[in-house]
Parts: sequence; C-alpha cells; structure tokens
Amino acid sequence: MLRLENHKILIVDDDPDILESFDLAMRAEGATTITSEDGTEAVSAALKHNPDAVILDMMLPKRSGFLVLEELLSMETPPIVVMVTANEGKRHMAYAKTLGVAAYLIKPVGLDRLIDTVSCLLQEDKKNNE
Repeated sequence: MLRLENHKILIVDDDPDILESFDLAMRAEGATTITSEDGTEAVSAALKHNPDAVILDMMLPKRSGFLVLEELLSMETPPIVVMVTANEGKRHMAYAKTLGVAAYLIKPVGLDRLIDTVSCLLQEDKKNNE
C-alpha cells in the first residue's frame, strides 16, 4: 500500500535538485504534489490547492520559511507543516516549534525518513479529527 495515497502535498524548496527528489519520492508513495520555489509562490499555492501537508524549506527567496509557516498555520484548515532545513541552530528550531511546525528535520534528510515523518503526521491528524 502507498503511504501517501489520497494526500495532497506542497513541497517548497529553492534548490531544484532537492525539490525534484522530494517530489519524486512523495509521488512514488501515491501523493498528489504541488511544488514551489519561493515563499510567495508557496503561500499562493497553499491557498489555491489546500494541501494536507507542506514540506517547507526555511531559507527561501521572496519570503522566509518562517513567514510562510505563519501564513500556512493561519489558514482556515491549516496543513501539517514539516520544515526541512540545513540550519542546525537550536533557536530556529525552537522558534519554528513555537509557531506550530509539526516536525523540524535537518538536511540532508533521507527520503525514507521524510516520507515516514509526513505519513505518521497525516495518520495522527486523521485520528485526531475522527
């Protein structure tokens, strides 16, 4: 069984190689994906497509991952947000958690770990909303 079947996932990263690898991995697990390369585009895509989950880079052009996170979590039906970043600073992680990020992963992150994280969070969310 595909772990992300029937889920819509927005993937946001300004590195085309990372964006493509995350996109391929999510689609291989059955997800419908939307991709975005900057923060402003990410917010527009989220409002238009209403994803179940967002994989969000912190360092983005046009609008930082933190600003995107704030906007995502203020949506009527906020998606689960997994922040994936090369920034290992504890303050950034703490700030992301106070904003309400569901998970904070440090790059390079293995695709299996990323899929497991997103899948578990979506399952948790489904149970909480039943």
